[in-house]
Amino acid sequence: MTTSPIGRRGLLKGALGLGALAATGSLAACAPPGGTSAQPSKLTVSATEAKGEITIWNRSGDLFKVFDAAIGEFRKAHPNVKVNHQAVDIDAKLTNTLISGTDVPDGSFWDDAKIGGQAEHLFDLTDLIAPYKEQTSAYKLSVNTVGGKIYGVPWDLDPGLLWYREDILDKAGVDPASLATYDDLLEAARTVREKDPKTRPIHLEKTPFLSQLWLEMLAGQQGTSLTDAQGKLRLDSQEYRRIFTWIQTAVKDGLVTHAPYLEPADVNTLDNGQQVFVPWAIWWSFAPQQLLKSTKGKWRAAPLPAWTPGGARSGAMGGSSFVIPAKAKNPELAWLLYEFLCFKEPGYTAVYGPNDVYPGGLSTSIPSYTPAADPAKPLFKPIEALGGQDLWKVAVEAGATIPAAAPIPWWFAQSVDYLGDNMQRLMEGKMSPDQVISDSAEKIQKNLIDRS
Repeated sequence: MTTSPIGRRGLLKGALGLGALAATGSLAACAPPGGTSAQPSKLTVSATEAKGEITIWNRSGDLFKVFDAAIGEFRKAHPNVKVNHQAVDIDAKLTNTLISGTDVPDGSFWDDAKIGGQAEHLFDLTDLIAPYKEQTSAYKLSVNTVGGKIYGVPWDLDPGLLWYREDILDKAGVDPASLATYDDLLEAARTVREKDPKTRPIHLEKTPFLSQLWLEMLAGQQGTSLTDAQGKLRLDSQEYRRIFTWIQTAVKDGLVTHAPYLEPADVNTLDNGQQVFVPWAIWWSFAPQQLLKSTKGKWRAAPLPAWTPGGARSGAMGGSSFVIPAKAKNPELAWLLYEFLCFKEPGYTAVYGPNDVYPGGLSTSIPSYTPAADPAKPLFKPIEALGGQDLWKVAVEAGATIPAAAPIPWWFAQSVDYLGDNMQRLMEGKMSPDQVISDSAEKIQKNLIDRS
């Protein structure tokens, strides 16, 4: 982001999909799929002339303005389609609207986390997405799939990256290219601290919800997630134990700054050189562009380290897609719009490329459609606040390594009371990895899964 300053709350709610939920620290509970006997409808599109009127919901803020401009390009391509583009509090309104079936929009922006829980109220888009499936991120398809059917039009991809202070690593003699594994990252952090004892180089998140979201990014790198496709909990696993043990080691070795995402304590320690490494999603690019002062231009992005040699160098942290309610009046036209924005030119360029809101382009995520995410054809420009680094190339190459996952469980936010809180205890040295796993798994199973 290079212009139009936007607060942390606005950034999260406007651009980050699942990360948007961190703005309030809560997620409205969604009923699990299969809660009624209703069968989702499959949407097909006829070859008739595109003509009519649709109502489309989006979140308010800068992202709404970006989509509004992109919809202007759609109107040029389809002059006989009237688009009523409305800014709505989607988190508060969409679920209830879908359940009641009253005044539903023809299409809506929505967090990937919520789509699976409301599949019965959405159109099955499997056949329409089929022509684009092979060229769409496997991760985005997997989180939009329930029972083998696709219910969301995949939009953004939020790859995890390793953000680091280039100047500090130079002084410490650490080559960023050498950070191939998380063990390498620990060694680099020790080297940095030896050069400057005041550093606590690695950021660990103090907000329970965001720490759990971050955990899922790290688990996703290893090809796993909190539940499998059938909803079975898989927290008690080698992959999660590996993450928790790494956190425990970093804490015991004094390599950690435990701070809440971009709150004053976090920003201050980022700017004063105490924090050097931030393993986080692409949307952390907001920090050097809008919040950091003395270190603006000194941060860079690299792929995340791998958990095992040769493993995936990124995982997804957050994300959003588009849905078409089963009771929409003009679902075919809504599909035509979303197909244009996600899979067609000039649609995806209008969304991500330079525009009046962001003259350098939208740089807090990348497209999930691979023809739009070409490393050699950037849709947003190199970022001055990152020393002119080509973040586009780093992000799309990292995004291409993200493994497929499983639908995000409807109870994800409720589980933060157990898993997210226990992660904080681990980071404070009050719980062991095995205690986090056993206590969290028992409570999630008993209080959430068994009751659904």
